[in-house]
Amino acid sequence: MLAKNFKKSLLAVNIGLAMGAGFSGVAVAADSEVQAKEDVEVIEVRGIRRSLEASLNTKRFSDSVVDAVSAEDVGKFPDSDVGEALGRISGIAVNRAFGQGQQVSIRGASAQLTRTLLNGHSVASTGWYDQQAIDRSFNYTLLPPEMVGGIEVYKSSQADVVEGGIGGTVIVNTRKPLDLDANTIFGSVKADYGTISEETDPEVSGLYSWKNDDETFGALVAAAYSETNYQRNGIESLVGWGDIVPTTFQQERERTAINAAFQYRPTDNLELGLNIMSLELSANNANTSLFAIFNSDDPADKAAMCEQSNTDGTCTFYRRPANTVYPGWAQTWGRAGSMTSDTVDFDFKYVGENFELEGRVGNTQSDGGTDLTSNYGFWLGTPADYAGTYDATGEVIKIDVANKHFTADDFQGELSSAGWALKKQPNSDEETYAQFDLKFPVDFGAITAIKTGFRWADHDVKQETYTANLVDSIPAYDASHYYSGTISSGAGYILPKPNLDQMLADGYAAITSFDNTSIAYKSGYGTVNEENISLYAMADFSAEGVRGNVGLRYVSTDASSDYYALDANGNYANDLTTDTADYSEVLPSVNVAFDLTQDVILRFSAAQVMSRANYTDMFAASTLAGYNDGTKGNEVITTGNIGLEPFKATQADLGIEYYFDGDGMISATYFIKDISSFTKVDQKTEQEIGIIDPNTGEDNWTVATKGTGSGGEIQGLELQIQDGFDNGFGYQANYTYVDSEAPAENFPDRIELFSDSSDHTVNLVGYYETETYSVRLAYNWRSEYMVREAPGFYGNREHQDYGTLDLTAKYSVTDYLDLTFEAVNITEEDSIQIGTATAADAEVKADLRNGYPAWSFEGEARYKVGVAFRF
Repeated sequence: MLAKNFKKSLLAVNIGLAMGAGFSGVAVAADSEVQAKEDVEVIEVRGIRRSLEASLNTKRFSDSVVDAVSAEDVGKFPDSDVGEALGRISGIAVNRAFGQGQQVSIRGASAQLTRTLLNGHSVASTGWYDQQAIDRSFNYTLLPPEMVGGIEVYKSSQADVVEGGIGGTVIVNTRKPLDLDANTIFGSVKADYGTISEETDPEVSGLYSWKNDDETFGALVAAAYSETNYQRNGIESLVGWGDIVPTTFQQERERTAINAAFQYRPTDNLELGLNIMSLELSANNANTSLFAIFNSDDPADKAAMCEQSNTDGTCTFYRRPANTVYPGWAQTWGRAGSMTSDTVDFDFKYVGENFELEGRVGNTQSDGGTDLTSNYGFWLGTPADYAGTYDATGEVIKIDVANKHFTADDFQGELSSAGWALKKQPNSDEETYAQFDLKFPVDFGAITAIKTGFRWADHDVKQETYTANLVDSIPAYDASHYYSGTISSGAGYILPKPNLDQMLADGYAAITSFDNTSIAYKSGYGTVNEENISLYAMADFSAEGVRGNVGLRYVSTDASSDYYALDANGNYANDLTTDTADYSEVLPSVNVAFDLTQDVILRFSAAQVMSRANYTDMFAASTLAGYNDGTKGNEVITTGNIGLEPFKATQADLGIEYYFDGDGMISATYFIKDISSFTKVDQKTEQEIGIIDPNTGEDNWTVATKGTGSGGEIQGLELQIQDGFDNGFGYQANYTYVDSEAPAENFPDRIELFSDSSDHTVNLVGYYETETYSVRLAYNWRSEYMVREAPGFYGNREHQDYGTLDLTAKYSVTDYLDLTFEAVNITEEDSIQIGTATAADAEVKADLRNGYPAWSFEGEARYKVGVAFRF
């Protein structure tokens, strides 16, 4: 049997055998495999150094460009967040949203171009927030790190890896029962404290794995539960309405995850598996904002208070006198948000005399979105409270006013649920899939094996927006009914603290039913169905000092979208229309590893890769955003396009790796991606479309359409080094340089950069480890990058450079009991985002131009202490 077919659990043993015999990693003799099977049941990874060594071996013996993260032990992932753990890998930058590493971008490509697979298959995922686009990225917030055994990141492509990742493909692997000792038990309890929320929250997780004496059947059950009171304080801007807005976002997160895995191996040749994963996140949230409204909505009044202005009219220094007409307006958006992801996956593997057949069939589905949106607001304080200056000349707005402390008693009247705001926006995502792979050894010179396979997937996505039919009269209450106590906010403000449960309860009470005939419903309804078929053929080759694979993958997609058509007079049809499209691609790939010496590997890879367009761009509907929401100037109509071509690129890598020790390596890799097509947004502001917003009384819209852009290039350099020493110390360091360039006309902001692409990314990790305790300090930094959410509410802006310092520590009280400590973002790094558009033809709002400080959010440190046991 070829060494390529060795099980990964035996790899660590075979490394030593191979090196001692003077062979390369792909030329270990078959009798070594037999001996390893007799001597070793399973190779367990324990501790920081061993996990880094296991990750290094994955990279070293892969034919492709692969990096990995391995758990230090059962239930002990190296970081408290899966996204953050991925950010330690060279070439990967983390996109943080609402306090967590929610998405990752690889080698300068957008996070939406990263394909994530769970145990090799797709995972359905939706969002919980009505301002987030429905895309193809996986939300790592759903997945507790305690359930993860390891992660592989394919930066180069090969024919047998599922298509979809221009940036790369992330494969998250959970544990299997036959790989663990019988009656393995793990459990942990943690307390999680946030420096802004000032709340201490619980986390619990556990795992039990069993197998019979013959090791032919095993079962594993793992579960995790956590509560998090998350709070984000900041300053948002709505210059189009004359506002600088201190804001507080609060979320009550409850995450539940359950994984059940079964394996049946009746013979040495046949293995069957069943994996069931249920992920659930409850994410109710309150967004409290204080609008510092100036004299009136009359532009002349606002201009009179604008002492310094940019050429486009954006005020950068305001002065507000005490004798203005209005105080500030305080309001809270209360949302009941949630998302789930449930997967049932059946896999099998059969090893015959001269072939190996494996496959999987399954279903993954997700439901999420906003179950209810409500709004409560009224005048807060007096005009004199807001007298002072509002300085927007720097990266963060500075507010110097008479009073920054308010309670519920400062509201100037009674509050009630705003009927125009009551709605729900559910989303759903489902895929049924089947995949079969056939591999057989051959002796065609250097070609050692042929692999071919087939994959089919049927994918459905739906979005809806329901407005509410209301009771005859919505009651109003004193502000103390909805606010009790105070909360901290951006710019040093203290604001009334919302009672979210009461707000949601009164919102539901104001609704008699939800409407599926309104303009908002027809605007917000859309479906996408995709039927994807892929076929591939790949040859593995191995000769003296060289190994790799070469192959072709054929991909065919049929897509359709249902929607309510909008005519030229602003009227929606009563019946659904269906648009269809189809395309096919042929994706060649080659990966070559040259074993120059026993310890030096030269790698080359080249491929054509693709990522399908995001669902939110493929919805053929003309969707109204900001319609009747009470915020003037954010009315947007977006028309999607089911016929969007996929993102396509031709890419190549050239790298060299020197393994100077079992856990020591230094490497350098040059990569290039030539982007031939991607989704672009054409946007025009201040357009009449025949629809008058009932809240503002105006027909004034931003009109956005989706199309296929072309051109652009990403190239860069990755540098890595790591080593561990016998005295217990060790380190990792990597640096990535990315030079990305895209035609300016493809973006409304006219900035020639790909989204999510930082020029520089740095990771530094140092650790000290003994048998009793370990300490690990990690620093991650990335330079500024473009965040593009246009035509959405937040628009396109530049996120300034961002760095986090994290610490993990463990003390082993006994062989079975550990005390743990984790600290995330110790330096409390702020998230600062500015408007950077400068071109005269840029179609963006005033607060997204000329370096205006559009958004800033205060950094929160989180600290966890816990107890973990394993036996």
